[in-house]
Amino acid sequence: MSATLDLTLDLIRRPSVTPIDADCQTIMAERLAKIGFHIEKMRFGDVDNLWARRGTTGPLFCFAGHTDVVPTGDLGKWSSAPFLPEIRDGQLYGRGTADMKSALAAMVVACERFVEAHPTHDGSIAFLITSDEEGPSINGTVKVIETLEARQEKITWCLVGEPSSTKTLGDVIKNGRRGSLNGILTIHGKQGHVAYPHLADNPIHRAAPAITDLSREVWDQGNAFFPATTFQISNIAAGTGANNVIPADIEVVFNFRFSTEVTAEQLKARTHAILDQHGLKYTLNWSLSGLPFLTAEGELVAAAQTAIRDIARIDTELSTSGGTSDGRFIAPTGAQVLELGVLNATIHQIDERVDVASLEPLTDIYERILVELLT
Repeated sequence: MSATLDLTLDLIRRPSVTPIDADCQTIMAERLAKIGFHIEKMRFGDVDNLWARRGTTGPLFCFAGHTDVVPTGDLGKWSSAPFLPEIRDGQLYGRGTADMKSALAAMVVACERFVEAHPTHDGSIAFLITSDEEGPSINGTVKVIETLEARQEKITWCLVGEPSSTKTLGDVIKNGRRGSLNGILTIHGKQGHVAYPHLADNPIHRAAPAITDLSREVWDQGNAFFPATTFQISNIAAGTGANNVIPADIEVVFNFRFSTEVTAEQLKARTHAILDQHGLKYTLNWSLSGLPFLTAEGELVAAAQTAIRDIARIDTELSTSGGTSDGRFIAPTGAQVLELGVLNATIHQIDERVDVASLEPLTDIYERILVELLT
């Protein structure tokens, strides 16, 4: 039983489904306090957040992550209880094993080992942990960052423990993420009987050509770090449920995942232009989930590459693929941000799991990054 595995098991046993923390942060805080961290619990609404810092000077290295997990889904489909972790054939099964309680455990143990070996290390180390990453992300990391910014407490380097690896530990690290822009489009028509279409105005028929144009539009070509911006429709709803009624409205829910080649405002303007070309009567409500960010180079990426090469014996790939993470709230402060964690193959799935053999190497990589940056 390794120290990292032991702590991972303890965290997984706690059913911390968003926004419930289930005392995961308390467990982490108690261990960090023992090695000299000043503990601040920040609760906003129904969300628990932890800010823990060791040291008062710069540069400031921050581990960031979340204790909340997604719902389990159908319990009957799990091969073992999701909050009663079980090891089978070298795999640790349980909700949150990969996303991301194993990384949280590795962070804590790495700090314990680093502080023991380097009690007078340079700069400061911090933990920014939330229970609101898998949910609305309104009262979590974004609120902690607002608090830190208000008191001029600046993070220099931030390592987010999201599961970034694909085939083997450390083969991919995320040095940026695409932006996410959501739209709810309602196209208005006039309800009527299908037998008398001249007395109605079918919004579905009107919407179809505009939807086609939106889906075919080339928004940008991407760049060396980001793939091209994508437009995807996630939901379409219309009709009364009857087969003889032309509906009054159709609702189209869509999302842009966008690169640094285009801004959210430009995407909005171009979308409105396409809709207006079709002479539609419509309402469009926008929400921005996060702006794209990129840490192209610098001390943090270099330290991670060195640590992975020395511990895992591989060269890592830099990537900006995938969804969003709380790094989108931290990067705008000027911090260098990257994501490094275990394999992401089973995250959010039934029988989520992590390779037990990867836990100690991940801990070693985290500790080595601290050595590279703070000694």
